[in-house]
Amino acid sequence: MKESADKEILVLLKKPGRDYEEGFRLLLRAYQEKLYWHIRRMVIDHEDANDVLQNVFLKVYRSIQQFEGKSKLYTWLYRIATNETLTFLKQKRKRSTVSIGKDEFDLVNTLKADSFFEGSEVMYKLQQAILQLPDKQRLVFNMRYHEEMSYREMSLILDTSVGALKASYHHAVRKIEEYIKKLV
Repeated sequence: MKESADKEILVLLKKPGRDYEEGFRLLLRAYQEKLYWHIRRMVIDHEDANDVLQNVFLKVYRSIQQFEGKSKLYTWLYRIATNETLTFLKQKRKRSTVSIGKDEFDLVNTLKADSFFEGSEVMYKLQQAILQLPDKQRLVFNMRYHEEMSYREMSLILDTSVGALKASYHHAVRKIEEYIKKLV
């Protein structure tokens, strides 16, 4: 998303009435799909991703007036989406009364049953390996690998140092390689 388009959206969102509504429609059009896939890679399930995305945009709708522009709009949106996703995953684990390993098993089964998943066997194994990672490593891996974000961008979104993100990504890659070697 270009900064000029973000500025246009923000100008409209700062005005009451129809301009605000138009600004929010532009915001949705610009970021809905990107944020959906950012969330979906973490929660796997389409319905869960839609629920989290709806919560994200409700938060944005309620708090856009407080956005001061100290960061880029997309950074702010991704931070909200990331926090909502991690909160959702924590709550889902709390509701689960079964063993720890069942979460990853459920996610893998959800991936298998997903009619939207159009990957080869290699991609399925990669996704299966990614699902074994702790949430934060999975998040960093997805942002770097799938969304091709720079460490600097991730640092702003996750409020973490670049060095910590590089280490997290390195550990994630190593774990994925080890997991895939076991499958072969």
